Amino acid sequence: MQLVEFLAPHFHFVSDPTAWVALLTLIVLEVVLGIDNLIFISILTNKLPEAQRVRARRLGISAALVMRLILLATISVIVQLTAPVFTAFGHGFSWRDLILIAGGLFLVWKATKEIHHTVDPQDHQDTMVGTLQMSLAGAIFQILLLDLVFSIDSIITAVGMTDEIAIMYIAVIVAVSVMMLAATPLANFIARNPSIVMLALGFLLMIGMTLIADGMGYHVPKGYIYAAMGFSALVEGLNMLARNRKKQGSGGGH
Repeated sequence: MQLVEFLAPHFHFVSDPTAWVALLTLIVLEVVLGIDNLIFISILTNKLPEAQRVRARRLGISAALVMRLILLATISVIVQLTAPVFTAFGHGFSWRDLILIAGGLFLVWKATKEIHHTVDPQDHQDTMVGTLQMSLAGAIFQILLLDLVFSIDSIITAVGMTDEIAIMYIAVIVAVSVMMLAATPLANFIARNPSIVMLALGFLLMIGMTLIADGMGYHVPKGYIYAAMGFSALVEGLNMLARNRKKQGSGGGH
């Protein structure tokens, strides 16, 4: 009974239709923002030994959920990260900007490195074991490092949409649950289709550049980014369909 009395003030939005609209909108937004993170997790965990991949995804995403809930608990501090701490090139840089720039640089470096290894694997035979068989702890560390960047950005976005902390918690939990369910199927799909790996790395490169631009004060509407990703995925899907039809046709000819 005491628990119900404690939680009641935080869930008064249940009878407010506009709050439900905000909740649904925020859940969709959090899921969409999680796509970037999910692509990174899929590519990273596919480099682990097969027996460790599912465990790494579950540990990484579970730790990411805990991190987001902790960040929500310190939301007053997170909001202050948008206050400028110094000015350079006519732009006031906040801690959020610096975090986005650092995360963007990390993504650009990681994607460029993986593209180089994919295009010219012979050039990296001496380091191939270290590249392809990273440790479980190393994979989870990189997942958490990048999730910190996406978490801060998504929480600041959530604050701009609603003042209800309960709505933010529900949206984050639902979004991370969707990530947990989608992680293994997406990773397996990427592993089965080598051409998808290059497309996904291209997405990460674009996302990294977007984070850097956002941190520098040049906001790129997310709709443009996801429209470009969707169009690219559609073209690659048509290419895959054409290749499959061609294989079936050549197989039938014999």
